[in-house]
Amino acid sequence: MEPLIELKNVSKRFGGITALQSASMHINKGEVVGLIGDNGAGKSTLIKTLVGVHSPDEGKILIKGLEIKGWSTSKARDAGIETVFQDRALCPQQSICWNIFMGKELRYPLGFLRVKEQLREANKLIREIGFTSKLINANSPVGNLSGGERQGVAIARAIYNNAELIILDEPTTALSLMETQKVFDFVNNVKASSKSVLFIGHNIYHVYDISDRFIVLDRGEVIHQLDKSEVKSPEELMKVMKDAVDKHE
Repeated sequence: MEPLIELKNVSKRFGGITALQSASMHINKGEVVGLIGDNGAGKSTLIKTLVGVHSPDEGKILIKGLEIKGWSTSKARDAGIETVFQDRALCPQQSICWNIFMGKELRYPLGFLRVKEQLREANKLIREIGFTSKLINANSPVGNLSGGERQGVAIARAIYNNAELIILDEPTTALSLMETQKVFDFVNNVKASSKSVLFIGHNIYHVYDISDRFIVLDRGEVIHQLDKSEVKSPEELMKVMKDAVDKHE
């Protein structure tokens, strides 16, 4: 199976600092990949490279087997790569519908909003990714939602933007156990629709629970990759990561 996205020996430098060093990795369609590494491992640079904020100084980026020259944010969007950052970039005073369509509203030829169509599409999206409460609908203010539910709205917006790969940057930070489970439910529904997720987190238990495969990053290098079947617990995953980092030193 051709990977959805593949990095081959990608390097990125800022002056005399090498933020990514010959990084190679891939993400397949319909899988959840956990990216783990300590602070300063290069996760932020890798994310920004994947979404086109940074273009590689060396190496190749392939989308479904085709090398993409001149990698940029527009080419990343065209490839269906969307990011949900820690702050989620939502407007809490506005409705779920407003937040999903923000900047990409459905309009009639004269510019008037297609309000009913937007509401119908927003309700469809939030049900598809796992909103089950009858108290929540497209008109609900985002400010009334819990942290996990806000992550769901941000994921729904990414899907509306035709995401094939959704990058979740620390999506469970500061969430309760129940809210974390809501995020996991959203992610599993995204996976069930044959879309892919790159899950970045410091909580090894959360990364282990939700991911099919793991990538270990250290000082800008991909130093280990493994399937979930190769480790039996979060503790074992932590040991594998520590051993890989120690060996890398």
